[in-house]
Amino acid sequence: MGEAIVDRTPRDDGFRAPAEWEPHRACLMAWPTTTRLPMWGELFEDAERDYATVAAAIAAFEPVVMVVDPSQEGEARRRLPSEVELLPLPIDDSWMRDNGPIFVRDDRGRVALVHFRFNAWGEKFHPYDRDAEVPRLLAEHLGVRRYAAPFVLEGGSVLVDGEGTLLTTEQCLLHPNRNPHLSRGGIEELLRAYLGADVVVWLGRGHSADRDTDGHVDGVAQYAAPGVVLLLAPADPSDPDHRSGLENLRRLEAARDAAGRPIRVVRVDPGVANGIPYLNCYLANGAVIVPVAGGPEDEAAVAQIAQAFPGRELVRVPGRTLSAGGGGPHCITQQVPEGSFVR
Repeated sequence: MGEAIVDRTPRDDGFRAPAEWEPHRACLMAWPTTTRLPMWGELFEDAERDYATVAAAIAAFEPVVMVVDPSQEGEARRRLPSEVELLPLPIDDSWMRDNGPIFVRDDRGRVALVHFRFNAWGEKFHPYDRDAEVPRLLAEHLGVRRYAAPFVLEGGSVLVDGEGTLLTTEQCLLHPNRNPHLSRGGIEELLRAYLGADVVVWLGRGHSADRDTDGHVDGVAQYAAPGVVLLLAPADPSDPDHRSGLENLRRLEAARDAAGRPIRVVRVDPGVANGIPYLNCYLANGAVIVPVAGGPEDEAAVAQIAQAFPGRELVRVPGRTLSAGGGGPHCITQQVPEGSFVR
């Protein structure tokens, strides 16, 4: 499976990205690397602990495969529960949502993956050449078809409903440090071709404290169901996300999804406390994994998220260290949808 498909797109072959709430075959993660010790600093051991906690929480609901740099396999095995499978591969960083593949599925339940180009969030971190090869190595390991997309895209910059609607932000996808040669229309065409997006809804900006991703949408929003979006939209005018949240709200309320429905927006307020983006949560089979600070400030947001996902168990995981690193549970995971891998 080393050869990439470049003469056809997933859309050509009837594939599109499924919604995150659809059943998963597994969850992919990546172990914190010593390459990024300068970034983590004194929080490195805390990061290892919290990655292990997130992996254990998810493993209670679905299989977890942890990609780990071969030099750190022993440490990862010591810290992780035995049910978490280790996959030794050379990596530079540990944000699987962004440097990993995005999986697509067709109406027959066949699953393939898309290998997007990766440039470490606009050349912010070096090296990143090994991360750029992670989707290829995973395709070889899994024995699954790999479509090579001709543009830079991180998984945290898009959200989909599995029915042809995609959410993203202008702040990120139109930033010149990703695809300066592409127009807005050109990006939309590629999102249609490689993720099956019939309708692209452009929000304005991501979270105000986002220092690395240039406004990933998964810091301010999450799909809860077809036609239902959770959105960070603080009511307090002094909140740094108040104005951008209201603008994102306006855009969502004015939009129609691929099925022609108006989008129902659930405002989550507060959506951030102590820098922790509550909406950066992972939807496991039967559960929603939510980052928390561990104090009373969590309760309002957790209650709103729990109400938006009836029937799912809400599992709290530590969010402070992940937030200090630049993300949350959604950023360090990538779901593998249920289905049969196609070659």
